[in-house]
Amino acid sequence: MEDIYLGIDVGTGSVRVGAFDAGGRLKGMGVHDIRIWRPEPDFVEQSSDDIWAAAGLAVRAALAAGGVDSASVKGLSFDATCSLVALGHGFEPVTVSPTGRDRQNVIVWMDHRAVKQANEINRAGHDVLKYVGGAISPEMQPPKLMWLKAHLPATWKRARKFIDLADYMVYRASGNDRRSLCTTVCKWTYLGHDGCYDKTFFQQHGIDDLLDTGQIPELSYPMGQAAGELTPPAAGELGLKPGIAVGVGIIDAHAGGIGVLGALLDEDLPAGPVFDDAVALIGGTSSCHMAVSRSPRFIKGVWGPYFGAMLPDMWLNEGGQSATGALIDYVIKNNAAYPDLVKEAQSRDVDVYTHLNHILE
Repeated sequence: MEDIYLGIDVGTGSVRVGAFDAGGRLKGMGVHDIRIWRPEPDFVEQSSDDIWAAAGLAVRAALAAGGVDSASVKGLSFDATCSLVALGHGFEPVTVSPTGRDRQNVIVWMDHRAVKQANEINRAGHDVLKYVGGAISPEMQPPKLMWLKAHLPATWKRARKFIDLADYMVYRASGNDRRSLCTTVCKWTYLGHDGCYDKTFFQQHGIDDLLDTGQIPELSYPMGQAAGELTPPAAGELGLKPGIAVGVGIIDAHAGGIGVLGALLDEDLPAGPVFDDAVALIGGTSSCHMAVSRSPRFIKGVWGPYFGAMLPDMWLNEGGQSATGALIDYVIKNNAAYPDLVKEAQSRDVDVYTHLNHILE
């Protein structure tokens, strides 16, 4: 029985699982949709319990598609969108929603409720901003945390942990809160090159209690390290055996960046520092342009430089557009032909996009 490894990708609209052999060959794939709530304009929310359940269904589908015995799975790792999860005791969800529903405990990456807070941070001009291209985005976590403290004080009081979605999946799987350098450096202002947060930034914006109470751990870990082993409860929920190795997580686009830039290591290419002059383009709901370098590049308006956030000991810069695939969705779903398109796709047992591609062909 060959060894199998699972890559679990939590995107904006679905969880996708690939089962791979030790040589990297795909043996089976599973997909399951996840729910999105939009309670107000610019508010986008999800449920960590719903996402976890979808992961279990997608894992089972991947194993079934590849005829894979769960006993052959030796390791797994997660990537996910850079969404913010609020938890109480254990994995208990705590609401981030104006509806007050605890199930809605995830502020999705593309949620823009915290524009005012982002502007406040940027006006203050703390030194950490030079590592995010000079200005923080409302899609990063500090503005969202400030919004929660100001608008949902009961949530702020109840919450025991605020955590990035990829790190939540690792925590839920292993029981260990091992935050990723990728998530904390790119979205929380963690200084990867110094191995710490600058507490004065959090003090400046009134959220330093998160550091004082340990709701945000001081340490972050590089991708590729083991975060722990799959616990018996998590194993039962995912349809796997306990004790499987669980890797440190990573943001979804950045996982794609590793895969794309890995092609540069082809033996047919000339030797030398090939990464310094390459850009990876990752497409999805958003699009991301990822470039790494051996020394930091400070470029106004381009996120980064982030140390160790994608490839070890290298600095990452990131650009792109927040609404790429989302704009395609908008155009399709707001067209008068959309209801008929859905019926036609369903009659052919394909999704809308596959059906449109067939029409184009």
